[in-house]
Amino acid sequence: MNAKALPGQPHIAYRGNELFIEDVRLADLARQYGTPLFVYSRAAMLAALGAYQRGFAGRKAQICYAMKANSSLAVLQLFARAGCGFDIVSGGELDRVLAAGGDASKIIFSGVGKTRAEMRRALQIGIGCFNVESEAEIDVLNEVALATGTRAPISIRVNPNVDAKTHPYISTGLKGNKFGIAHERTLAIYQHAAALPGLHVVGIDCHIGSQITQESPYLDAMDRVLDLVQAIESAGIPLHHIDFGGGLGIDYNGDTPPAADALWAKLLAKLDARGYGQRQLMIEPGRSLVGNAGVCLTEVLYLKPGEQKNFCIVDAAMNDLPRPAMYEAYHQIVPLAPRPGAASTWDVVGPICESGDWLGRDRNLNLHAGDQLAVLSAGAYCMSMASNYNTRGRAAEILVDGDQVHLIRRRETAADTFQHESLL
Repeated sequence: MNAKALPGQPHIAYRGNELFIEDVRLADLARQYGTPLFVYSRAAMLAALGAYQRGFAGRKAQICYAMKANSSLAVLQLFARAGCGFDIVSGGELDRVLAAGGDASKIIFSGVGKTRAEMRRALQIGIGCFNVESEAEIDVLNEVALATGTRAPISIRVNPNVDAKTHPYISTGLKGNKFGIAHERTLAIYQHAAALPGLHVVGIDCHIGSQITQESPYLDAMDRVLDLVQAIESAGIPLHHIDFGGGLGIDYNGDTPPAADALWAKLLAKLDARGYGQRQLMIEPGRSLVGNAGVCLTEVLYLKPGEQKNFCIVDAAMNDLPRPAMYEAYHQIVPLAPRPGAASTWDVVGPICESGDWLGRDRNLNLHAGDQLAVLSAGAYCMSMASNYNTRGRAAEILVDGDQVHLIRRRETAADTFQHESLL
């Protein structure tokens, strides 16, 4: 049977009139496991990772998955087995990596608000590097390292003041953002850190934002970082690695980000031209590895036509898929089995008691109550940001491998949501 893949998502395709992920009919999963339901393609994740691995062929590079995009244990296990390290931003994420079989020496600890307890734990298990983000953090990490009898390997995150040309909530490389050390303060901060006995300066880090769809911000940031590398090493402070972060976007709605291997071909050419081509490289992709590998399945509960808006009320909500409510983000929404006939324009909304609980606005769909829909590009920043608002249990998760189906998270019950609470 001929398959028609969805744009930007080759592992999700219509076969005849039914939507499949790899070799599994999505309607069968909705029927067996219920909705809302997250479903991920193993092949899609490994294909996305493969683009980075091809881009770095023959280079000294470590790919560290930015696990905040999707921190489900089976997803972490998949990337650990594929040789990835991990970029973490909390002690909880550290424990998740270890539970999934990740290598502590391949962990990079980022984030602006590390606690002393998190620093201590990370030092005790021997993580690869701390990406430090402020002068105050440098001094605290030095104290913690001395108290534990260790030296903390650090890379300082530089804010290059480069516009990533993305949503302001996920832009991280401008002067007005909370992340990193100001470009003009970098050399002085490196000199301070190198003089502290509890720290071992090993690298430099830069991350300018997320859902970046153009090459120019990366090229601009690389130039600014390499200028700093030259200045820092000229001051007698050697840098073992250069970390260029992540942030590469995916196709949500006709977006055209560069392919990872094509982007890195240009970045590596710039590195070579400036004499840093053989330096150890670190990168931290997240969304680009998992975003288009996942869908969220949902059922149409009610159709509510109105004078100004037609509402399609589904059983998935902003607690399952926070991105539209948080960022006004666009996700394609398609039927599992398209109906013939004329479409109408609908706002697809959830059952939560908030006007901001919407998944898609002004969508042309031919719908009946009981139909099942797939919200696409739901592999990143959906389940990892999900909540129990309105005492809604978080959805189940499925990982598909060819025609094999793995339940990787069971659906939460109401009792699960209040199991840690106590009555007076």
